[in-house]
Amino acid sequence: MKKIKGIGISPGIAIGKAFVLEFPSLQEREYIIDKSSVDKEIERLNEAINATELQINELKQLFEKQVGKQYSDIFLFHLTLLKDKRFKSEVENIIKEERINSESAIRKVIHRIGGIFKKDTKDFFQDKRRDILDVIERIIHNLQGYSYTGIKVFPDEIIVARDLSPSQTVSIDKNYIRGFITAIGSETSHAAIIAKALEIPAVVGGEKIITEIKTGDTVIIDGQVGEVIIKPSKKIIKEYKKKQEELSIRKKKLLFLKDKPCETIDGKRIYLHANIELPEEVEAAKRYGAEGIGLYRTEYLYLNRNDLPTEDEHFLAYKKVAEKIGSEKPVIIRTIDIGGDKFVSALSVRKELNPFLGWRGIRFSLERKDIFETQLRAILRAAIYGNLKVMFPMVSTIEEVKMSHRILQKVKDDLKKEKKKFKDDIEVGIMVETPSAALITDKLAEESDFFSIGSNDLIQYTLAVDRSNEKISHLYQPCHPAVIKLIMHTIENGKKKGIWTGLCGEMASIPEIACLLVGMGIDELSMAPSAIPAVKEKIRTIKYSAMERIVQEVLLFETHEKVYKYLTDRTKGE
Repeated sequence: MKKIKGIGISPGIAIGKAFVLEFPSLQEREYIIDKSSVDKEIERLNEAINATELQINELKQLFEKQVGKQYSDIFLFHLTLLKDKRFKSEVENIIKEERINSESAIRKVIHRIGGIFKKDTKDFFQDKRRDILDVIERIIHNLQGYSYTGIKVFPDEIIVARDLSPSQTVSIDKNYIRGFITAIGSETSHAAIIAKALEIPAVVGGEKIITEIKTGDTVIIDGQVGEVIIKPSKKIIKEYKKKQEELSIRKKKLLFLKDKPCETIDGKRIYLHANIELPEEVEAAKRYGAEGIGLYRTEYLYLNRNDLPTEDEHFLAYKKVAEKIGSEKPVIIRTIDIGGDKFVSALSVRKELNPFLGWRGIRFSLERKDIFETQLRAILRAAIYGNLKVMFPMVSTIEEVKMSHRILQKVKDDLKKEKKKFKDDIEVGIMVETPSAALITDKLAEESDFFSIGSNDLIQYTLAVDRSNEKISHLYQPCHPAVIKLIMHTIENGKKKGIWTGLCGEMASIPEIACLLVGMGIDELSMAPSAIPAVKEKIRTIKYSAMERIVQEVLLFETHEKVYKYLTDRTKGE
């Protein structure tokens, strides 16, 4: 038996036989074509592209039926690439000028686009590398007359692969598949998105996983903690089957808490909200008992398209969420946070050496005021249909907040002149996700109606740790004393100035850590909808007064491990 620690990207436990996928790349041969055959070769290319477009559209429709439009939109980028006239014309030009076959011409164009095969490339094309390869592989299959068949899976199998493309993932029979294990990927990879949508356990296990697991091996996945157990003993299998049953029972039991308030035994009230990216996710938020939307990520409106969303597109999306969740429940809309790992096709953004420290969040909005103002206009207009609030991300200076308020006021003035209906007294908050912002929250509170601590980035920037880097992911520590002190500092400064403080991020979804945040005086926690019941259950078993004492005790600890273990021990019996 061997246990490998990875990254959990979709919760749950799966037990099954491993099926290790190996995808031999097509080794197409470059050859010279006659001048008289150039037109025929271009015709051959166009037929393959058209066939690929048809196949991807079919996959998109299939997946839309299975889990909904919000998830099938992952194929929009594939279709955008296929329709890209520049890509097609460059391939045709190489065929004409170098008189080589289509397969080789395609490879040459792809090698040119941002050097996507260089491992150290960190621009948009590296981020989209798997999507591009998926499209290219399909085109080449069609050029060579091979069928691009789906993955054949037998009952109770767990897929093990270095990576999975969207096409491969969607083509798997969901009635048979028990889980995914990939060597590379992240919580935002297509395999992760699809696994979560279908509630299939999944783990990213690192490159070593491919050599450690053989087809036919019995494996166990724990997607919650990110563990893979290879060739477990009968005793271990029995233990995990029991865990599976307990999880199933617990999941049903937790849903009974849906309409219960989230409050401690001694009456401290905490508001539990949901993080969403798409209007359609409001239904899941309501199903799990969310009391509002604590983080509405709006980047999806900008991604996978060649133009910018219009004001009306923004307006309709925000109005839809407000109406779906209910007019009284809050919806906190985070303004565009493009940058870092997100890219807008409609913008010419140059490659950055350190994108997570670069042109993103409020920095981007203050530079591109046209985009910022369009979004603010839509939010203000949609706010008359519900309890919308606006929040600025990636703040690091007070000047950024003041400039944002000036732009917001200009937008209000413009709407008044145009005699358009909008909400004038909308609440405006900031995300505290940089150490510089946390340390000056006493000043930032004077410019804000609320704080929302973005714990994922705050941990990353405080500890200088890229949590998607498997070599240092163990250093990504939510309970590191420095992180706890910055959060405490933020909450205390908010209280002094009379504004409420929430937290959106993975910390909120870990019940024991959520209890610590309650003890610190947090007012609101926002998380993935499915995490709400377990957090609510835990908070309803503790005393606020006891957690206040525990906070003072953990402030004396020097490591994440000691803090988390102490929390786990103390919240068991509270």
